Amino acid sequence: MENTVCYARVSTLEQAQHGVSLDAQVERLLSYCDAMGLNVITVIKEEGVSAGKTLASRPGGIRLLNMLKVGHATHVVALKLDRLFRNTEDALKQTTAWDTQGIALHLCDMGGVNLDTRSSMGKIMLTLLSAFAEFERTLMAERTSAALSHKKRNGQLYNHPPFGFKREGKQLVPHEAEQKVLKHNFQCRKDGLSLYDIANRLNDLGVPSKKGGKWHAATIAHIVNNDLYRDPADNLIPWQPSKKPVEPAESQFLGQLVGVVKGIGDEKGL
Repeated sequence: MENTVCYARVSTLEQAQHGVSLDAQVERLLSYCDAMGLNVITVIKEEGVSAGKTLASRPGGIRLLNMLKVGHATHVVALKLDRLFRNTEDALKQTTAWDTQGIALHLCDMGGVNLDTRSSMGKIMLTLLSAFAEFERTLMAERTSAALSHKKRNGQLYNHPPFGFKREGKQLVPHEAEQKVLKHNFQCRKDGLSLYDIANRLNDLGVPSKKGGKWHAATIAHIVNNDLYRDPADNLIPWQPSKKPVEPAESQFLGQLVGVVKGIGDEKGL
């Protein structure tokens, strides 16, 4: 009989929502090994471990890899591909290495059939199934991104209200005082100021960030790179020029932002 390690994994979310349990997985793994004549030397269970982590970054995964490295087993049995791997690259890289070492991977439930990488059919099926699993994840990411872009374009709330906007129901509406700060930030970038310089200028003037704290270069970068602000003509309140006599640019900038600080402070009860 050939020495085998069984690997079972669930996340707590899966258990709560879909009734997936470690015990049920282990029972199926052991039944498969018995039918295939495989000698199970260890059953590794991982509970509450996300599929987003690579096998080598999970406690049980590290144990599995170490056992295979020293030659304690030549077979790995899991219920499905996503129990072991997070994406196609991870799966193919690891299974290719196992194949070189003479280690076979068995999956007990791949669409109702078993998969064994000892055969050429098993190897090609693993490659195809990995690719389709990756395709599904990529498609979901694209749909999420498209939905987020749609909400941004239509002024709908998609997370915490971004700087320059406030929440009214499910809609984003302009926050007038913060919009003035945004306009100045973009103008400073057009004038060639660095992200660091813009953040320092706002901090020196006492302009609070969205959460009332200090400004950082990364915060400015997030604003100038956010497609919510890509078209100021659509997203920013039109800037009303002062009717007062024209002052030097620096004086205008300082004077306007002092008014902004007061405006934001008044709205927040500062």
